[in-house]
Amino acid sequence: MTEPLVVTRITHSCHLIQIGGMTVLTDPWFSQRTFYHPGEPIALQPEALPRLDAVVISHAHYDHCDLDAFRRYPRKDVPLLVAGPVVAKARKAGFSDVRALEPWQSARVGDLTIAAAPGKHGVYEVTYVISADGRSVYFAGDTLLIPELHTLADRYGPLDVALLPVNGLHVGMPRTKQVVMNAEEAAELTAALRPKLAVPQHYSFTGGAIGDRLFLKSDKDPALFVDAVHRLVPDVPVKVISPGEPLTVAP
Repeated sequence: MTEPLVVTRITHSCHLIQIGGMTVLTDPWFSQRTFYHPGEPIALQPEALPRLDAVVISHAHYDHCDLDAFRRYPRKDVPLLVAGPVVAKARKAGFSDVRALEPWQSARVGDLTIAAAPGKHGVYEVTYVISADGRSVYFAGDTLLIPELHTLADRYGPLDVALLPVNGLHVGMPRTKQVVMNAEEAAELTAALRPKLAVPQHYSFTGGAIGDRLFLKSDKDPALFVDAVHRLVPDVPVKVISPGEPLTVAP
């Protein structure tokens, strides 16, 4: 009997993905600091997480790689599949099974296959296709839209879910450098990938009143992505998941 595919958003780009009877955590973020606020609740803390079979980390930015908090997770032998620059940080945090994946490389963890795909951001980033039991989820971290991502369905087959960043984050002074795809670009990628379900992520993030005014510019409304997908590829459904909300994805 096929196990259900369930996605539970913790906050920002941090999700629990239950697939093929395995549980994967994406881009752990469990705390806040100056200029880094999720802008929404954090549904779970590391001590309350279920038993994890794997963790994927797209890049080393704190809001995707909160290892100071995640080190409270008790199983330090959980496999971490990470972008290369994260390896040393993860080992320093006490995790013993840390594997770097380059784009187009893959690793097996039990019945899971975790394949790294390209990404482009303000620092080195990879994205991931997570597969098990004939089902698959694309987790895009907070990448920009790059041409290589249009090939994912051809490389890895039909996708059940695409978790895509949508806030079009611009950084710096005067906030002109784009480092994350926006709602229209994420909808374009949805049209190329044609997943059974598209889920926006990475939209509520805020640098606070001062950070947003001086250093950051972004769109915080996921409805912009919902509307763009409905225009570009109306037969692909979109679901906005609140923190703590489990979403069971039909086969």
